[in-house]
Amino acid sequence: MSESATISDVAPRDGLQSIGGFVPTERKIALVRAIHAAGIRRMEIGSFVSPKAVPQMADTGEVLRAALDLPGLECTVLVPNRRGFDLAAGSGAQRLGLFMSATESHNKANLNRTREESFADLAAIVADARAAGLLVRFNLSTVFHCPFEGVVPDEEALDWVERIVALDPAMEVALCDTTGNAAPDQVRRVFEKAFASWGSRFAFHGHDTYGMGVANVSAAWAAGCRIFDSASGGLGGCPFAPGATGNVATEDVAWLFRRMGVETGIDWNRLLEAADLAATIPGGMPGGRMRGVPAARRAA
Repeated sequence: MSESATISDVAPRDGLQSIGGFVPTERKIALVRAIHAAGIRRMEIGSFVSPKAVPQMADTGEVLRAALDLPGLECTVLVPNRRGFDLAAGSGAQRLGLFMSATESHNKANLNRTREESFADLAAIVADARAAGLLVRFNLSTVFHCPFEGVVPDEEALDWVERIVALDPAMEVALCDTTGNAAPDQVRRVFEKAFASWGSRFAFHGHDTYGMGVANVSAAWAAGCRIFDSASGGLGGCPFAPGATGNVATEDVAWLFRRMGVETGIDWNRLLEAADLAATIPGGMPGGRMRGVPAARRAA
């Protein structure tokens, strides 16, 4: 295998945040450990958001402390604002995930702020994080489609990408298909424009609402993307994006890259075990296609 891809598993955060009943902390930590045992070395552990808004993330500090003990694991926690930044920094976080939306209506629904208000706050956090020696990844939601505004014009999304990249050209920026309604030609086009304009480290975060998650991963790969978010067991969904279902499943993405001859560092059998564990979490709505397929298991 001559090429490699980095898979960041977001099941402990994006995969669990929409579940109504609180998932016990011990169960979240067990999921993190199982994903790590499969060879995943990047993970979204949780988010320092208001527990009133997202009750499922109230124990992010405890999950983070357990995850930091796992060798070689890069742990990311999401922070929406200054309060979240302070909590994350105080909890020993080393990697921060910032986020806002490319569309005004989703940003207001998700963060109760205009895009300009969010950007101003996050720009200051990027500077403070750099000064503190913390790594930052900036996630731009609804790049391709918005649950309230429909298909997002390329230039509207890329205008925000340009402003984000200008904050720190070395910062990783994720282009997010929040609703799972992007089309592969759209994904490839937007990534090609982004790489051609800025050449920064872009990542793809995709959902599988309409069954196009793996196709969109393939399109982003063809455009030059090498960093991909996915969730073991296909768990996920945005509580502020009506209709959005689970993330593209890690096992589906890993299988795609296996068939393409792309190295991921993943232990296939251990990954299926992690996916099975994710699928047993009460209240979750697991997805994906490779979990439990006998032929896939035999081919490992």
